[in-house]
Amino acid sequence: NSRGASSLLKDSIPITEFSASGPFEGHDLLRRGFTSVKSELLPSHPLELSEKNFQLTQDKTNFATLRNIQGIHAPLKLQMEFRAVKQV
Repeated sequence: NSRGASSLLKDSIPITEFSASGPFEGHDLLRRGFTSVKSELLPSHPLELSEKNFQLTQDKTNFATLRNIQGIHAPLKLQMEFRAVKQV
């Protein structure tokens, strides 16, 4: 049965041998999708950058408010404590 032998040979070849590897490998659209250089460089939405830096902006605002209310020693003390806790 020649048909059975050819199907056995075809099934025994691993799929990885069909994919290219190395510096000249092509982009596989089925596995990785379309690429867009613009989407890799810029945020996709105008508020994305703001949301990414939300915690940093909130900390700066809180430290500025604390400085206006209690003086410069209060935010400096908190920042030193945060740094000490991060090192542990």
